[in-house]
Amino acid sequence: MERKYEPAVVEAGVQQRWKKEKVFELGPIQPEDEIYYCLEMFPYPSGKLHMGHVRNYAIGDAVARFQRMRGRRVLYPMGFDAFGLPAENAAIQGGVPPQEWTEARIEEMTAQLVRMGFSYDWTRTFATCRPEYYRWNQYFFLKFLERGLAYRKAAPVNWCPECRTVLANEQVHEGCCWRHEETPVERRDLTQWFFRTTAYAERLLANLDSLEGWPDHVKEMQRHWIGRSEGVTLRFPSRDATTGEEIVIETYTTRPDTVYGITYLVLAPEHPLVDRLVASEQKEGLKSFRAEVARQTLTERTDGTREKKGYALGNTFTNPFTGEECPLFVADYALMDYGTGAVMAVPAHDQRDFEFARAHGLPVRPVIHPPGKRLIGAEMTEAYEDDGIMANSGDFNGWENRRAWEGIADLAEERGWGRRTVQYRLRDWLISRQRYWGTPIPVLYCETCGVVPASDLPVLLPREVRFTEGGNPLTTARDFVETTCPKCGGAARRETDTMDTFVDSSWYFLRYCDPSNTDAPFSPETVRGAMPVDQYIGGVEHACMHLIYARFFNMVLYDMGLVPTEEPFRNLLTQGMVSLETYSCPEHGFIYPAENEDGRCQKCGSKVTVGRVEKMSKSKKNTIDPGEIIERYGADTARTFILFAAPPENELIWSSQGVEGAWRFLRRIYDLVERWREYETADSDDQDKEIRRKTHDTIRRVTRDIEERFQFNTAIAALMELVNRLQAVTIVTPAAMEGMEVLLKCLSPIAPHLCQDRWERLGKTTLLVKESWPELDEKALEVEEVEVPVQVKGKLRARIRIAPDAPEPEAVAAAAAALGITEEPKRVIYRPGRILNLIL
Repeated sequence: MERKYEPAVVEAGVQQRWKKEKVFELGPIQPEDEIYYCLEMFPYPSGKLHMGHVRNYAIGDAVARFQRMRGRRVLYPMGFDAFGLPAENAAIQGGVPPQEWTEARIEEMTAQLVRMGFSYDWTRTFATCRPEYYRWNQYFFLKFLERGLAYRKAAPVNWCPECRTVLANEQVHEGCCWRHEETPVERRDLTQWFFRTTAYAERLLANLDSLEGWPDHVKEMQRHWIGRSEGVTLRFPSRDATTGEEIVIETYTTRPDTVYGITYLVLAPEHPLVDRLVASEQKEGLKSFRAEVARQTLTERTDGTREKKGYALGNTFTNPFTGEECPLFVADYALMDYGTGAVMAVPAHDQRDFEFARAHGLPVRPVIHPPGKRLIGAEMTEAYEDDGIMANSGDFNGWENRRAWEGIADLAEERGWGRRTVQYRLRDWLISRQRYWGTPIPVLYCETCGVVPASDLPVLLPREVRFTEGGNPLTTARDFVETTCPKCGGAARRETDTMDTFVDSSWYFLRYCDPSNTDAPFSPETVRGAMPVDQYIGGVEHACMHLIYARFFNMVLYDMGLVPTEEPFRNLLTQGMVSLETYSCPEHGFIYPAENEDGRCQKCGSKVTVGRVEKMSKSKKNTIDPGEIIERYGADTARTFILFAAPPENELIWSSQGVEGAWRFLRRIYDLVERWREYETADSDDQDKEIRRKTHDTIRRVTRDIEERFQFNTAIAALMELVNRLQAVTIVTPAAMEGMEVLLKCLSPIAPHLCQDRWERLGKTTLLVKESWPELDEKALEVEEVEVPVQVKGKLRARIRIAPDAPEPEAVAAAAAALGITEEPKRVIYRPGRILNLIL
């Protein structure tokens, strides 16, 4: 009896067999193993999969299944990046403890991942919010502290008023919070914990050249973020405005060739020397100016288009190159985060300095002239920032400025006025967060002993805390805060900051190798058998946060002798976003796609406006619930559409018609197997050669597209062509059956449930995931002869049969014989195996 394709029934049955036979469990990893490690960036357990998740995991699962069939032992785990704000907000708003809220979301999300049929080894799963994981965050923190890589200091920090916590520099996007994209970040002074990422800046940069399996644009983003620059740190003497004591102000510049054009110097309002440099009569004004700057966002202070604000300190410094005294200012555009917090100002050759000078009536002194032209400072309308010839620069007059760069740097070092310096844009990683739901920082503060590492790990998050709209709940948990110093036995207070959640994701890929270890974060011997990750998959938005942090962490662990390689990820694939048009109505604003009924709002009947295609987002409601797609069409359809609609690295524009098309394609395969069961069988047929040729051409194309390029869309297109050819079969021969088996094997990484079901329907008892990938028979691709049309001046005159790769002279000779001509053609246009055009 012919069956009907019911995805829910098919998928449930196949998943039950996978579970029963534990086919995705890798088992113990030995140091000598050559594991293929496939990994996607693990998710925050929000409770619901979105289409971005589905795309990410469909790619990873297809790769993992393909590699298993290629004979590799595959490590393919899944866990949850489970600390974060949503759980804490749920506690504030609904009174649900973060632990309970998070575990419930993990349970929901796990069920959805299982329903999708992803082939994870669930014996290795963990959540970063559980003590058995975060105790090792604390262990690493203390190891970093021992090595001088963790430290505490007071510093101006980025503060998100929405999150009510500090942000690392990498978490500030265009002056706003990375989570709350429209919330401007404020600057505050706080004492915080940092990891010394700058100690690894040069290695982080240099190693990028060795990451051949990474996209060039991601490496370029990291190069820009690390931001290596070569320059000179210069020393400018000044005086304490009260005592007259000499003070040296250091500035960093990449343009020492312009030092003779300095006419003033600016310091960040937060610079520690400002209070000593300001004249007494300027102090009140300075206080007001600092208050004004404190109200500015980081975006406002760094906005190159807005007016630059400054305040004169009533003091001067000496330019050692000219002996000239110049005024000192504080300015809003000078930041302590960059360089030394002091900027030498050359208004003739820096546009920002030029605008400030014009606003404050300061002189503009050109020291580099364009070739063949002389600049006059009073007449300049903008800074000249290009190369040229030195002027007003003492012994360097007439030099090309790039040559003068070196000469002035040499002079500075000879006279003790400065030194050549390499600087980085990268800053140390600020890991302190004023939140409850994170890893407690394992230190305490004792009046006698100072900062003391916690002696017993883990330092557990207390359960009995009060969640309110403002502040850190840990500060009010007396039983947690008040403790005893393990050194002197006196009273001590625990640190109440928790770690940035990016600490959790900076080494999780190592824990998957040895997830049940209770004595260490992982065994170095076990890790040696699996690391580095062979294929890492995730969004490009993590290029300058997670991917830099994870590389830094892995380098430190490498230096500690815990991991076998400096770099954790051999190959990286950054999948594109999933996008859809937006829909809105005048009454309700943005509406969900399902609420658009024939151009009218389902709620009020108003006309719906269709907006541009944008990344799917909750705020704009242009989202599709994967659960609804799975319920209606099945997981295999969702997976097939996601992988067919676009190459992995490109944007994928959601299409309901595309989903329907994927479902019809799978149903054709289901129905085809049903029909074949009724067909006559035979040992051979005159179409066998052509079927084998198509079968092995499919093996060649699909293998290349998955293994070399991850082009699942073209792999699926090749399989669609094979389906079309197999549909023409009316007698099932061994060659035809080989074609069907190849179809099911090659499609199984993409639509594993359907393929396993149809495999069994053909009478097979094995699991496809344990089958070997089809072997290519090159001989099957050979074509003895093909028919090639012969045109003369563009008109068809004959057809010849020749080898598909016959050389041009042989083809021309065959055509001449067929046409009965002896004349040598004036021109030949030949496409081997396709067409021959002669111009006589």
